[in-house]
Amino acid sequence: MVSLLAATRILMVLAILAMSAVAVSEISSPRKLEKGALLQSGWWSNSSTANYNSTTSDHCKWIGVNCNKAGSITRITLHDNGTKRELDKFNFSCFPNLEHLSVSSGSISGYIPSTIVALSKLNHLDLSGNNLTGIIPEEVGNLTNLMSLDLSRNNIQGAIPHELTKLTKLYYLILSSNQLSGQIPITIGALFNLKHLELSNNKLSGPIPTGIKNCSNLVKLILSNNSLQGNIPLEIGKLLGLNVLDLRYNFINGSIPFELGKMPVLTSLDVSYNNLSGNIPYFLDSMSWMSFINLSYNYLGGEVSENLVNRYSLQAFIGNKGLCSEFGGFPPCNITHDLPATHPTVFGNYEYALTAVGTVSTLLILLLFYTISITTVLYICIYSNRKREFRSTITKTSTITAKTGDMFSIWNYDGKIAYEDIIEATEDFDIRYCIGTGGYGSVYKAQLPSGKVVALKKLHHSESEESTFTESFQNEVRMLSEIRHRNIVKLYGFCLHKQCMFLVYEYMEKGSLYYCLHNDDEAIELHWTKRVNIIKDIAHALTYLHHSCTPSIVHRDISCNNILLNSESEAFVADFGTARLLHFDSSNRTIVAGTCGYIAPELAYTMAVTEKCDVYSFGVVALEVLMGKHPRELLSSLSSTSDQNIMLIDVLDSRLSPPTDPTVVQDIALASSIALACLHSEPKFRPTMKRVSQEIVSREKMVQKPIHEITMAQLQKHEMFLVGGCDN
Repeated sequence: MVSLLAATRILMVLAILAMSAVAVSEISSPRKLEKGALLQSGWWSNSSTANYNSTTSDHCKWIGVNCNKAGSITRITLHDNGTKRELDKFNFSCFPNLEHLSVSSGSISGYIPSTIVALSKLNHLDLSGNNLTGIIPEEVGNLTNLMSLDLSRNNIQGAIPHELTKLTKLYYLILSSNQLSGQIPITIGALFNLKHLELSNNKLSGPIPTGIKNCSNLVKLILSNNSLQGNIPLEIGKLLGLNVLDLRYNFINGSIPFELGKMPVLTSLDVSYNNLSGNIPYFLDSMSWMSFINLSYNYLGGEVSENLVNRYSLQAFIGNKGLCSEFGGFPPCNITHDLPATHPTVFGNYEYALTAVGTVSTLLILLLFYTISITTVLYICIYSNRKREFRSTITKTSTITAKTGDMFSIWNYDGKIAYEDIIEATEDFDIRYCIGTGGYGSVYKAQLPSGKVVALKKLHHSESEESTFTESFQNEVRMLSEIRHRNIVKLYGFCLHKQCMFLVYEYMEKGSLYYCLHNDDEAIELHWTKRVNIIKDIAHALTYLHHSCTPSIVHRDISCNNILLNSESEAFVADFGTARLLHFDSSNRTIVAGTCGYIAPELAYTMAVTEKCDVYSFGVVALEVLMGKHPRELLSSLSSTSDQNIMLIDVLDSRLSPPTDPTVVQDIALASSIALACLHSEPKFRPTMKRVSQEIVSREKMVQKPIHEITMAQLQKHEMFLVGGCDN
């Protein structure tokens, strides 16, 4: 009996042990799957982690791996250690408890696979600073536990999928520095927990969605360096927790909304390099908590108060020609600046005069004014009736077409220019008014009766009779009528006449960049900072043509002769006589044009003209600006292996003192490296102009050396553009 009882107990113990073994086996099976998936990914294959690759080692102790108490992986954090990794080799389905995945800084290539949706518990995904391509798969929108998503600094293309707005737990969404296009999803407001939204340095277009107001927890909104259009939404003023608003380098227009003055914790506002107009809002004076403001390079007007001048630097306001102030180096304000910009009427002007002169004198002035006005109107009516066959007063966007087919039109002007004014101002294009001659015609300077000075590009008579040239002229007019950029010469109007054809342009006081670089007095005035800014201006103009015009516009003849400078040495791209809209099925793409010394080398064996041809020409111009002369000898030297130790200081313009300021040295080194990258013999390895502008604006530090220690070979080998920066 005792033996039977003992045997029974032994059997029970064995059964318990067997059940435990099964349980342990069931527990260890997922761990084996996770470890096997780690090994299969190849992410831990280099020498520094080789000792963790044996089948007996504990993968929870591998570099960058963290597990929970049950031994299941919950975190993977890896940075660039020389191992090349691909996401599609990572079996996401084997990691059911993974909550944190961070693999950043250059180690991952390939695309984001849709199978990433298997990480159902994931709350943090950081794949920034890699070489990822392809699109953001819409399946990412099903990772509904995500609180942080960072895909910045890659080469991801396509639109931002609307499915991302299903990630309602998101606090951080960072997609900056990619090639994303299309519009910001109109449902962005569904991300009501969002604190940080950064979409800068992409190709996004369209308006800023008004639904952004529903992201009521936003602290940072960074949309800079895109092609966003429309007004600043009034609804942004409802983001009462916003600290940083960065909208620089877009095409936003309208005025700065009053609602921004209601944002109690806004400390940084940057709307520079847009198309904003109107007066500087008065509420900025009372926002004493603001630590940074940049309104530069817009079309703002009005008076800058002493308070704003003292609180912020002049750099915060430059590039707005309508501004005035009695302080800080601005042009002085006069009566016209004191008048409300929204009431530019006769009554508004005389209402101001009433307080200054008195009632009686004002009435006399008004009476005299109306007498003159009525007389003038009658004269114009009679005169216009006599001259109606060949002369008309031009109003905004109006066009005159005679029975002969002749045309004269001026847009966006004061309505006081007419054909005869131009003929009289140049004495029928007398040679005394000629200020330059180009491939398509001569340029004349004309001062109109209003006092306004314009530049007239008159086509050569023999060419104007050719139908092909007429088509080119019409093409230039059509394109320029749609172009609106601060660094592209404004077209005021045109004339198509059997006797002459000409364009009416904005006049540039300093003339061509070529002239300024080859005139010692002018060249010395172009100090290093001005020269770097000229390179920036050209880059921004070409970025607009290539990436913001639909379809893209290739200039085809970028050279120092076709870059003009105004009185402030700001650069403007001019002469679109050879430009063509990029229709890929069009024979226009096979018309080779350009200036010798600036033409891309591939045009010697292929007739296909692309944006990369402009990129090459830009590289030549950029070096010419820094050197003060055409860089043909330098390019020849750099292409040979026998002369690789050329110093940067030896190629810079010797008419200027060598730069010593570290910031200026960095800017020159960066501009030189960018120029050399643009001059790559293979078009596919040249950066896009969008990338060029981004790098110039970011002002990334390249070398920590004084100017006399930097070699051209070092700059030539710099690969900031060759990794993720080039388009085929």
